[in-house]
Amino acid sequence: MTVLSLCFLLCADLLQVAVGYLTVTIEPLLPVVVGDTVTLKCNFKTDGRLREIVWYRVTDGGTIKQKIFTYDAMFNTNYSHMEDYRRREDLVYQSTVRLPEVRISDNGPYECHVGIYDRATREKVVLASGNVLLTVMSPPNNISVVAENTPAPFSRYQAQNLTLVCTAKGGKPAPSVYFKRDGELIEVISYASSTVDYEGGGSAGVRGARPLISRDLDDTKLRKSLSLLGPDGKPGRLYTESPGRSYMARQPGQEPSPATETIPETVVSREFPRWVQSTDPLYYFSNMQIPQSDGSVLVQAKLTWTLNPQLDSDALFSCEVSHPALSMPMQTEVTLAAPKGPKLLITPARAKVGDTVRITVQGFQVGSPVNEVFPEPLFTWTRVGGRLLDGSAERDGKELVLERVPAELNGSMYRCTAQNPLGSTDTHIRLIVFENPSMMKNTQNPNNGAPGLHKLGLIFLPLILTVTVELT
Repeated sequence: MTVLSLCFLLCADLLQVAVGYLTVTIEPLLPVVVGDTVTLKCNFKTDGRLREIVWYRVTDGGTIKQKIFTYDAMFNTNYSHMEDYRRREDLVYQSTVRLPEVRISDNGPYECHVGIYDRATREKVVLASGNVLLTVMSPPNNISVVAENTPAPFSRYQAQNLTLVCTAKGGKPAPSVYFKRDGELIEVISYASSTVDYEGGGSAGVRGARPLISRDLDDTKLRKSLSLLGPDGKPGRLYTESPGRSYMARQPGQEPSPATETIPETVVSREFPRWVQSTDPLYYFSNMQIPQSDGSVLVQAKLTWTLNPQLDSDALFSCEVSHPALSMPMQTEVTLAAPKGPKLLITPARAKVGDTVRITVQGFQVGSPVNEVFPEPLFTWTRVGGRLLDGSAERDGKELVLERVPAELNGSMYRCTAQNPLGSTDTHIRLIVFENPSMMKNTQNPNNGAPGLHKLGLIFLPLILTVTVELT
């Protein structure tokens, strides 16, 4: 056994001398940020004669290898000092590949393949390889906050849920999103999270996870709306609506809800609900991650709570996004505010019969432009004491168009109601329609026979005078 062992070790040593050896290692990389310059370093040690070095970028889970760099030692005389290929000597090499301004698409594994000649045949190539993972991070490039299911109407008697949706785009890996109110971090209750399907999330989880919150009504409102009284004469209980329910216009023939109070046309005041919130609001939070085709992750975070306009009006809500590639969080802010009276503009300023008249919302009587009222207001147009020109009772939008206005609309009053879940307000404008001279001329054209009748009157007048003289 001892003789055989010695023979085996001797043969192995001779084989190693004949074939040579090759070891390849790649220096590990720390995560980098999009736009950085990265240097890949491949170190290999051998006592053989170098043949080639090839760098690959591996994609599609390893099924595809894209060649990014090749070095062929046959055409490079720098390594010609290895003339005695039989003499054993350890040589250490390093191959570097520089990737300037890396992108998200550069993320993934890389391989370094090294080939040396067989020491015995000088034709056979011995191969070895190493790999490294390049992690490319990308900070979010856009964040925004919107209110879900808006524009929406205002309700004085029924509590409403408000959902803020914060969207962060372009981040890799997915950023962390959180909400603050007036600069203070909000304590939230997480109820739903998804990384695949956004449509399936919604806000149904809030309704199932939270108890129904009742609101107490003010006595003044109870006297005005007897429909809110229960069968036993006690005040009815109002419950939160589903935050996922969007505003739907009332269909023709559909009866109003028993809890809806008819507001007189003379009411031109800002309306608030009179119920009082008994406890601090509970904030419900959900976070959804949607992978994008470019390798980034779109994150949509939702904050839902039962709105109290008396407490939440003028509250500052901020959405902050933190990411490993950011030195400090990104932030966007919104201030909850009710509309404060639409400012209306009528064109043309001197409307005539037959003109097309446009009444447009140009802003608000108090405060900032339309886009700074949050959530987005709903504008509804009505005509005081009658229907609109097209026969409809009301119309939504920032502009009311009256085509070919008739003279009968002179002096008519139009009401623009601006409302969002925080409040409602009205503004009236009177339409003055002047006569159109061109239309008056066209109206007189059918009476062209009048001059002929005048001539006949002049002919018969002397005859009448003659008869009168003879009779005298």
